[in-house]
Amino acid sequence: IPPHGFFKVQTTVKVTSADTGVIFGNIVYDGGHGFENKVVILNDVHVDIMDYIKPAKCSENKFRTMWNEFEWENKIVIKSNLPSLKDYLDELLKGTNMTCLTPGAVIGEECQFLSANLYSKSSFGEDALANLCIEKKTDGPIVGHVRIRSKGQGLALSLGDRVAAIARKTNKAKLTAVW
Repeated sequence: IPPHGFFKVQTTVKVTSADTGVIFGNIVYDGGHGFENKVVILNDVHVDIMDYIKPAKCSENKFRTMWNEFEWENKIVIKSNLPSLKDYLDELLKGTNMTCLTPGAVIGEECQFLSANLYSKSSFGEDALANLCIEKKTDGPIVGHVRIRSKGQGLALSLGDRVAAIARKTNKAKLTAVW
């Protein structure tokens, strides 16, 4: 390759799990004059697992069975300044690509508690379960927690990171006026 030139190389990377969002391995190639090897470390390339998580449906019995079988759990504490429980549920479903399995989870403004089961499936057939338990304090924030379960630790942790990011985003105070 001449000075200031470039050479484009394409490769296919086979992804078999949405566990961690990290690609493990290296690409090794010869240096400028073939005297030295150059290395590209692939775990520096991060993949957004949400590209591989899709909303899905399952029966209540199947959800309960999987909930009891899955050994990995991640519990995230929630505090949000959104105005209603429904707003938080909608934000959570949108941000995690999950489906709400609980009938009647869409509630009126007067309700102060919400408990709902959520479900999604990865492109690789991995199941992700979540249980949302939140309450709206009178003239205060929404507080509670989300418990996420999956067969693999990586998927539970990655979805937990996404839920925590949503909680941080929705906890920011909104500026209404400047005096």
